[in-house]
This record gives sequence, structure tokens and C-alpha cells, in this order.
Amino acid sequence: MVEKQKVLFLCTGNSCRSQMAEGFLRDMAGDCFEVYSAGVKPSFVNPLAIKAMNSIGVDISTHTSDSLDKYLDQNFHHLITVCDHAKESCPVFPGTGESHHWGFDDPAGAAGSEPERFAVFCRVRDEIQQRIQHWLKTLDSPTHSHRNK
Repeated sequence: MVEKQKVLFLCTGNSCRSQMAEGFLRDMAGDCFEVYSAGVKPSFVNPLAIKAMNSIGVDISTHTSDSLDKYLDQNFHHLITVCDHAKESCPVFPGTGESHHWGFDDPAGAAGSEPERFAVFCRVRDEIQQRIQHWLKTLDSPTHSHRNK
């Protein structure tokens, strides 16, 4: 049996972007990856993130908002920051194979009515989905270096 690669998604509050990324990677390739998400200042899983993911059949309603401190003593094959603040304040994870930064707008900061804010969540959700699909294709390509074996 092949060992699953461990992936940690980081953002500030672990309420939207990192939660959606965790949900997508679990849904798309959970048989290949152990997937986690955490925040620099964890809060709660945003109900609009849950609603946006549910609308396309990915359930993140049981996710919890965790502090990155919970994972500091663990080794990860991939550490992926999904917001600039997390990238800037992320501590060094000595056992991390590859670090990536994918900056996405913060949907929690969207203004307007609930339908207007939900539209922002859906846009960011779609951007995250596309980025993960692209990343998975690069991992499958014969030119990708597997430094983490």
C-alpha cells in the first residue's frame, strides 16, 4: 500500500478558503492524500462556505476550524497557503517537502446582501476548485519531480 501524501492548507481564520480547499482535495483525491486545514487565527467554518460547497455536492459541514499550532510537530509533503496573511505569518515547518502559495480573495470580506456575498463565495470556490484540479494534473505529469518520496 502506498503512503498517502499529507497536505496542509493554511489561511488566516480557517473559515473559508482553506476549508473549501480541504473539502475539494478530499473529494477529488482523498484516496491519495491526507488533507488538513488550519488557520493562523482560527475562528469557525463560515456558513456561506458550507452553503457554496454543498451547492456543488461537497459537504464540509463537519469540518472544524483548527489552529496551525495543532500541526507544528507534523511533517507534510505539501504546505499550501491560500491567503497572503498566512503566507507572511506562517512559521517554518521543518519537515515540509514543498511549500506553495495560492492567493485567493477572502470571501468573508465581501459586502452586500446575502445573495451578493454568496456569489463571491461561489466565485472563490470555483477558483479554488480550478487551482486544485490544475495542481493535481501537474502532480500526475511525468516531468513533476517527486522530491517527497
